[in-house]
Amino acid sequence: MTVPLSQMTREQWESLCDGCGRCCLHKLRDDETDEVVFTDVACRLLDTTTCLCTDYPHRQRRVQDCISLTPAMLDDIDWLPPTCGYRLIHEGKPLPWWHPLVSGRAETVHEAGVSVSGRVISERRAGALEDHIVQWPGECPPGAECVRKPGCLTSSDR
Repeated sequence: MTVPLSQMTREQWESLCDGCGRCCLHKLRDDETDEVVFTDVACRLLDTTTCLCTDYPHRQRRVQDCISLTPAMLDDIDWLPPTCGYRLIHEGKPLPWWHPLVSGRAETVHEAGVSVSGRVISERRAGALEDHIVQWPGECPPGAECVRKPGCLTSSDR
């Protein structure tokens, strides 16, 4: 990335989203320890198959606690997944092989097992969030942290 996050156009900024849907999952924060606990419960606007918001332009009017992520917020947010493009670039790390900006295909986030596709339930059907606590949204799936696709050799490897 050659453009600093704070100087990106809206289009450049939005392109850092890999479309995994993990940020659209409900999270719980322990009042005593301040620890974030992840759930497999998705925002009612998230399409649980495609991992796209069904009303992205109006999401903040429809979902009161939906945020618009900005570069200034990245130092304070502790719940972005370790694979998040915004987080990686903020930390000076490269985007992995499956990120759409690297692969050229939106589907690779699903193929790599990074997205929430098929692994979550809508908040409309979930019931108590405490019954849906899971670890995986805050973890990096095996191979997902690789800068290039596992098993692929580059010319420097030969």
